Amino acid sequence: MEKREIREDELAWSEEKTELKGAEAVKESPLEEKERLTTELQEMNDKYLRLYAEFENYKKRVNKDKEELVKYGNESLLYELLPVIDNLEMVLRHSSNNISVGLVQGVEITLKELQKTLKKFGLTAIEAIGKPFDPLIHHAMTQVERDDVDEKIVVEEFRKGYMFRDKVLRPSLVAVSKKSENSDSVSEEKLTLNTDTDN
Repeated sequence: MEKREIREDELAWSEEKTELKGAEAVKESPLEEKERLTTELQEMNDKYLRLYAEFENYKKRVNKDKEELVKYGNESLLYELLPVIDNLEMVLRHSSNNISVGLVQGVEITLKELQKTLKKFGLTAIEAIGKPFDPLIHHAMTQVERDDVDEKIVVEEFRKGYMFRDKVLRPSLVAVSKKSENSDSVSEEKLTLNTDTDN
């Protein structure tokens, strides 16, 4: 019995305490209440602005992904067609006089039409021969000693490279020039001879 009475007293005491807190809340001045509500409103507004900014960033990201998908959607198809172009070009390079002229012309026309169609979809050949070596678009297979061209110039193309829009779809396989060691010593000898004759 006593335990039950104590519990009832404790409940009554906690109810009085709650009522006092409620009375204190009622005693909050209108100025304090305004400040509290202004703070809550500002916090809610900040949350809304952050959520809105996150949503805008999400929309931009989705739009960018969609544009990339549309822009580069044909990449794998075009990559698979590159060996066809390679084979047609090889047929033309290795065609002998024994093959009829009509067959060669037919292959040339087919190749040009295929290249024209693929160009519409953004596929372009990388110009390599005579250009400075660029590791972003060229893959050097070998170096060739050449004195008639500057160093690090593409002098031979083993396999044509292609760009798909602004991306390298396949780099060119090339040979790059380098100065021969003899040419350096010959130019040094010429320099020495020229300085001796000046004296």
